[in-house]
Amino acid sequence: MRRILTSLICFAAISFSMLISPTASWAYPFWAQQNYENPREATGKIVCANCHLAKMPTQVETPQSVGADSVFKAVVKVPYKSNTQEIGADGSSVPLQVGAVVMLPEGFKLAPQDRWSEEIKEETQGVFFSQYSEDQENIILVGPIPGDQNKEIVFPILSPDPAKDSNIHFGKYSIHVGGNRGRGQVYPTGEKSNNAAFTATETGTITSIEEGENGGNVLTIQNESGTSVTETIPAGPNLIVKTGDSINKGALLTDDPNVGGFGQLDTEVVLQSPARVYGLIAFFMGVSLTQILLVLKKKQVEKVQAAEGI
Repeated sequence: MRRILTSLICFAAISFSMLISPTASWAYPFWAQQNYENPREATGKIVCANCHLAKMPTQVETPQSVGADSVFKAVVKVPYKSNTQEIGADGSSVPLQVGAVVMLPEGFKLAPQDRWSEEIKEETQGVFFSQYSEDQENIILVGPIPGDQNKEIVFPILSPDPAKDSNIHFGKYSIHVGGNRGRGQVYPTGEKSNNAAFTATETGTITSIEEGENGGNVLTIQNESGTSVTETIPAGPNLIVKTGDSINKGALLTDDPNVGGFGQLDTEVVLQSPARVYGLIAFFMGVSLTQILLVLKKKQVEKVQAAEGI
């Protein structure tokens, strides 16, 4: 009983510390997504957007069709200006990092490394892949990784074989892709990170600005009823107000330090049957042969007509 009580106390203490001090890595999609059974909501939104509020473009390149049990590449592009610096969890400037999520159809998964080509091995050097959960190997995650060297992230994908799995069929499938650069503006716990703009919670006058913990600032605002309230600003965002300023509720107290953002898009890939390809080739050959025969027949008719003087 004593051991159980001790374990419960330790668990409560750890949980409380995690809530009041979320780690910097929680700002990245991998950690945020672990709060959801499925990273794609019914509306089609990938849950990364719940913490990474800014929007930036994401691009993806995939083949139009692939064969069964074959390895192909899905290239996710997360463009941004090179050498961009963002605000780290401690308020210092750090290089921007990137991450991506690729949601494949059921049956598709990350290709085993023994089937990677030399080209794929070179393109994925330094990139670590992980699946969303133990039973969802069709959802692949990458990041955070250094952005300057990984603006294009190559995902080696293995297609399924309908001959080995009766649940898989040849046809068109959708792929959902999300690409992120930079830290989020909200932690999964619901708290703001220091990579966001801070606003006033009261209308009033700023009576003092004092240094807070870890390089932050504490603003005191005297509201219209004469009550003083404090606003804690972490290290990172720059104050745009000063002592004596009159502000309204919701007014900006800092600039917006965020330089990153998240973007998502959908694409499609066809799991192509060899029989269909062979049938299409045979059809094209038949059409070509028919056209040739028609031309030859026309030439023959023209010769006959010329000989008869018609």
